[in-house]
Amino acid sequence: MKLYLKQKFFSWKDRAWVKDEAGQDKYFIEGKVLSIGKKLWIMTPSGEQLAYVRQKVPTLLPKFIVEIGGNEVATIVKKFTFLKPKYAIEGLGWDVQGDFMGHDYTVYASDRPIITIHKKWMSWGDAFEVDIASGTDEVLALSVVVAIDAVLDAQQSASSVSFSSDN
Repeated sequence: MKLYLKQKFFSWKDRAWVKDEAGQDKYFIEGKVLSIGKKLWIMTPSGEQLAYVRQKVPTLLPKFIVEIGGNEVATIVKKFTFLKPKYAIEGLGWDVQGDFMGHDYTVYASDRPIITIHKKWMSWGDAFEVDIASGTDEVLALSVVVAIDAVLDAQQSASSVSFSSDN
């Protein structure tokens, strides 16, 4: 099953529609504007909450918790590395590998690819193609993708902070 995620380019909030292969709205993702740590909800188009992704703060490296049905089901953690970014998906036994800065990566369960993420470069705002293997929980898979994207966003925001002085 392929899903297509498109974030709004000019928005004060985190907002994204997730569409199916036919272009129909399947899920809606919305984030809280002013909060300590990032908070995102995955909902049906009618507004029913399916999953909640929240940033655990304070932590040295970005860490996000995925909750479904009020239960914590996974934790996405950026690992400390010197060369390539590395992420752990704790609680599911899933592994993630690929080009994170290019938003091209794959999630594996027991060495079997279950989620493949590919960023579309020629679009306004961020647009992603998410390919979910048959038999994989779609909401859980989308929650993990959203959490990894939030970790990447938090990392990029932290590294883009600069200081200037007036002469």
